[in-house]
Amino acid sequence: MIRRATQTPSQPWIHSWPVDVTLILLPPFLAVCFVLFFRDIFDQTTGVPLWAWVSFILCVDVAHVYSTIFRTYLNPDEFKERRLLFTAVPLACWLLGVLLYSIHAMLFWSVLAYFAVFHFARQQYGFMMLYSRKEIDDQRRHKWIDKAMVYSATGYPILYWHTHLPRNFHWFVDGDFVLRLPPILDRFGVVIYGMIAALYFAKEIFLWTRLKATNLPKQLIIFGTAISWYVGIVAFNGDMAFTITNVLSHGLPYMGLIWIFGRKQSAKSPHQKIFGGVSFARVFSIQMIPIFLASLVLLAFLEEGLWDGLVWRDHQIFFRVFSSLPKIEDHATLAWLVPLLSLPQFTHYVLDGFIWRLRERNSSWQGVVFQQEVQVS
Repeated sequence: MIRRATQTPSQPWIHSWPVDVTLILLPPFLAVCFVLFFRDIFDQTTGVPLWAWVSFILCVDVAHVYSTIFRTYLNPDEFKERRLLFTAVPLACWLLGVLLYSIHAMLFWSVLAYFAVFHFARQQYGFMMLYSRKEIDDQRRHKWIDKAMVYSATGYPILYWHTHLPRNFHWFVDGDFVLRLPPILDRFGVVIYGMIAALYFAKEIFLWTRLKATNLPKQLIIFGTAISWYVGIVAFNGDMAFTITNVLSHGLPYMGLIWIFGRKQSAKSPHQKIFGGVSFARVFSIQMIPIFLASLVLLAFLEEGLWDGLVWRDHQIFFRVFSSLPKIEDHATLAWLVPLLSLPQFTHYVLDGFIWRLRERNSSWQGVVFQQEVQVS
């Protein structure tokens, strides 16, 4: 006889349902709806127009990388606790990048691309685990199915990509995905993906019959991940479709999590300041949201301006202030310059594996986010 559960789990919002839905859960669905609405325009495109590049790449993708500094280098408590880590990681990333680029430029871009794929997939896994933290034993014993679902929702589109090279889009530069896999692997992959999805839905139906409730934010994370990765990579073969679904689904939720963390930390320690300057309470107030976002976009503009002036020369109309910089073509110079310009991204990928660790039950960030409720006003 199956014993029925005696308790019903509550919804595990990180902040509150309006904030979580707006900042974290909604972006993948908005991105997919946007792409589907303009499907005739976005499918089969081989480039991104300037307006879309500025809107999605610069203002979201590159900008979200810099939001990490509010969780690391501009956070006095975090920096004091992990000073060695925050100092060693950028140096190690730069040295590794110089080594890879010195061997071959494409080796550098390929390693960075695969690192980025892992980082993007792990973010979705991390959000799924965050929204699973309040689940009861009846749900936790099936957690392996949730993990398999997230990894298959991100892994199968990447497998499809590698079995259908070349595509009309790339991660960083053309040819950065180097593993050309035989198409037959896609057939096996889609069957395995379908089996895992069927198992996941069967598990959820089974739990619903027992609990008469479901973990709504976890469902939205998993479904949003599955639909955005599938639409952007498999259903469409266009640079615009991939860019919009990829960037919005990843960058906006990450900036949302950073803001939620800063908001809750400011409530816990209202007088804490960014290296003796502006208080966290001021930085993460509702009134300062435009300034918070503008600071990230400004840093992104400066980085991309250096890229355009020194390396790419793709958007000189937009980066006129950097047009006087010399275009670097010497391989030896690029071997240290390109890894240096890529350092914010590379460091972001690595540090993210440390600063949001869920296995550290008594970590300071979990104490801030989950033990202090804040009302947005």
